[in-house]
Amino acid sequence: MSRIGKNPVPIPEKVSVEISGLTVKVKGPKGELERVLPEGVSVSQADNAVTVSPIDTSRRSRERHGLCRTLVANMVEGVSKGYSKKLEIIGVGYRAQVKGKKLVVSAGYSHPVEMDAPEGVTFAVENNTLVTVSGADKELVGNEAAKVRGIRPPEPYKGKGIKYEGERILRKAGKTGKK
Repeated sequence: MSRIGKNPVPIPEKVSVEISGLTVKVKGPKGELERVLPEGVSVSQADNAVTVSPIDTSRRSRERHGLCRTLVANMVEGVSKGYSKKLEIIGVGYRAQVKGKKLVVSAGYSHPVEMDAPEGVTFAVENNTLVTVSGADKELVGNEAAKVRGIRPPEPYKGKGIKYEGERILRKAGKTGKK
């Protein structure tokens, strides 16, 4: 049995959880999230905690047990605290700015790259080189941060590009001259 799945998910004071079958709705100060969990588990709410348990001992149920518990825990944390990912832009002339809800990135191409923020995600820029992607849905925040990084991934020779804060870039030695 999943060790993670056994732990109940505590519900903070300002968060409310509604469960109907496999659909879980979570409301909190940072927003509202809804997700349909996969088959093979049952979700119940007691006191100030949500518990996820497998329906039977089949392999599929046991596989999804810990996953579903973590999905519910991420939803609860997202609507109470929120999630954010920070990205650093490194390179001469590389910069970003926010225009309305769009993120405009100049990353060495002949044109600036514009990205629209989906519902529930916000972009913020500090010093033209530090981009923060934040929102309540962990999956959506991570996907948008990956899309921003995908505009110009860091290259291994000079380290130029867009990288996550704290990400280590493995550097390669350049060409050596003839002797």
